[in-house]
Amino acid sequence: MNQLTPYMDVLQKVSAYWGVATIILFGIFLYLWLKEPRRLLNGITFTIFFLSFLTELAILIFSTGNLPFVVIMGMLFLLILGVISITLIFMWVLLLWNAIVVWKRESHTLSNMLTLFLAIGLIALWFANAFMAGHAKFLPDWFNTLISGLPAIGLYLVICSYNFLANVFLYQFFPRRYQANYLIVLGAGLINGDTVSRLLGNRIDAAIKFANKQIKKGRPTPKIVFSGGQGPDEKLSEAQAMADYAVAHGWDKDLVILEDKSRNTLQNMQFSKAIIAKDYGSENAYIKFFSNNYHIFRAGLYAKMAGIAANGVGAPTRFYFLPNALIREFVAILLMNKKRHMIMIGLITLMILLMVALAIYVDIVGQ
Repeated sequence: MNQLTPYMDVLQKVSAYWGVATIILFGIFLYLWLKEPRRLLNGITFTIFFLSFLTELAILIFSTGNLPFVVIMGMLFLLILGVISITLIFMWVLLLWNAIVVWKRESHTLSNMLTLFLAIGLIALWFANAFMAGHAKFLPDWFNTLISGLPAIGLYLVICSYNFLANVFLYQFFPRRYQANYLIVLGAGLINGDTVSRLLGNRIDAAIKFANKQIKKGRPTPKIVFSGGQGPDEKLSEAQAMADYAVAHGWDKDLVILEDKSRNTLQNMQFSKAIIAKDYGSENAYIKFFSNNYHIFRAGLYAKMAGIAANGVGAPTRFYFLPNALIREFVAILLMNKKRHMIMIGLITLMILLMVALAIYVDIVGQ
């Protein structure tokens, strides 16, 4: 034990400095997140802080010098790592299972089959990798270099998807201030063209619950703006259907405002902002918007684009529905920033092509 004492002292000093750095990183993340939660940078700063926190935790564990404790924590870490690894390896099984559940419980639309397509893609990728591993020696070096470089693009997309999920998760916990003058409820498709779905009903219920809680706190009663136009297959506007639902569930019809011209989330925000400014008499109204929990972060990005200084509240969604919904949201946000991603993927592709050119040059010189 005496021989280990110097090492323990070093670890304790490292732990102290690393702990200070972790606190600073947490402060940076918290400041940026509280100042503006509607940006993808927050996922990056949170991840940097969290990795630093895990490192600090590991250093603290080793600095105790308690061998049984270190062994137990090490085994726990390996167990968690093993569960994560197995989950990732057999992700295609979970996706197929989810696809079956969604097929049984939801409509058979393309947007509800995304987990099925992703599972098929992962299975196809597994077979392709197995084939390449068995036939690599029969293929030209430049082709093997090209194939081995392509996963870099996949890794980039995985990192982007992780950052998206981190932001969606963080946005659910953004502090709520019950001081709103107006609540915007974002529309969604109607069942049979005239009936509010359970998904949409959850958004309306969340807004009414928020409003009632604000009233109980002794603050002014907000007006609710129901935002959604009438689709080609709908008998009335989504806004009207939502308003009817809210009134039927006890909301005062005099506190209802309809925005029935919008066709997408950005227009929801833009048109609602104009209506609120006119009704309030200025653009200084305090606003909250409501959607389902998986959609609320992207809705926040659109609110920012529309110039609304507002954050959202997410309504609950059935768990089995989340994978498909989150895939849709990720693709939508990816397309919102397509120029940035095209530049990054272009740079990665350029690096791969340079490696292929080098492999061809080496092959020619070798001959």
